[in-house]
Amino acid sequence: MRKVKIITDSCSDLTPELMDRYDIDYAQMNTVFNGQTSPADLAWKEEDVKKFYDIMRNGGRITTTQVPVEEFNRVFVKYLDDGYDIVYIGCSSKQSGSVNTASVLAKKLAEEYPEAKIRCINSLRASVGEGLLAIKAAEYARSGKTADETADYINEQRNHLHQFCTAHTLDYLKRAGRVKASSAFFGNLLGVKPIIIADAAGEQAAFKKVKGRASSLSELVSLLKSHITDTENQTVYLAHADCRREEIEEIKEMIRREIPCKDIYVTTIGPIIGASIGPEAVAIFAFGDEQTFRIGEN
Repeated sequence: MRKVKIITDSCSDLTPELMDRYDIDYAQMNTVFNGQTSPADLAWKEEDVKKFYDIMRNGGRITTTQVPVEEFNRVFVKYLDDGYDIVYIGCSSKQSGSVNTASVLAKKLAEEYPEAKIRCINSLRASVGEGLLAIKAAEYARSGKTADETADYINEQRNHLHQFCTAHTLDYLKRAGRVKASSAFFGNLLGVKPIIIADAAGEQAAFKKVKGRASSLSELVSLLKSHITDTENQTVYLAHADCRREEIEEIKEMIRREIPCKDIYVTTIGPIIGASIGPEAVAIFAFGDEQTFRIGEN
């Protein structure tokens, strides 16, 4: 049986340590600032994180690009040449065109590597939500499953991955086109914080708003608590956009108090998602009951 390689992208926000532990690789997207394009490298250090978010705090606008086809080709061919089948798990197609680009390339490469299998999966998620699906795929493939079996399994699991996020200010979501300018102005004026979810179709948008930072963080934990399953055997993942260490410890303590999970893994929101959500954003992730909510239908 052929070996299976799990590949994701810069939206996954997986740390180098996690990618090494689960033998996952990723294709890089790009950020653009002042006309300069840079790879969205997930191996950034603490000082890089601070510098990135300080640019935004000081009024700089960072934009992003999807994975270039040349980058997909580089990563895919690397493993195809080594005899691997590939399962690529990409950012929700509602947020990025990368999974569509990868699918087009996969059809072309199938002609050059007829013995290989390349499956491209729309995760319906972003940030660590996408990353956790890649980890689950890596664990499944490691147990001896084929690329097709792994891809089909992830398609079944993706709507069991819950992600709840809050932004510190609505300004960055406004720039990214997620909220109207008027909503951002009055929301900031009133201290309103959006609670952002990924729905069953992969749409990621605010489905409710709460007043105040403390209330928004409490709401994240409350929502995850109501949806998580197999709690004692799960690690809850906490991602943040350069928040204060003291605040992160407070959130961890809140999770420990409300959700009796096996562990809590803390990481940073990477440059692709961070460019839209902005500094001080916080998100938590875990597997649970099936997500059936669809924004616009409820």
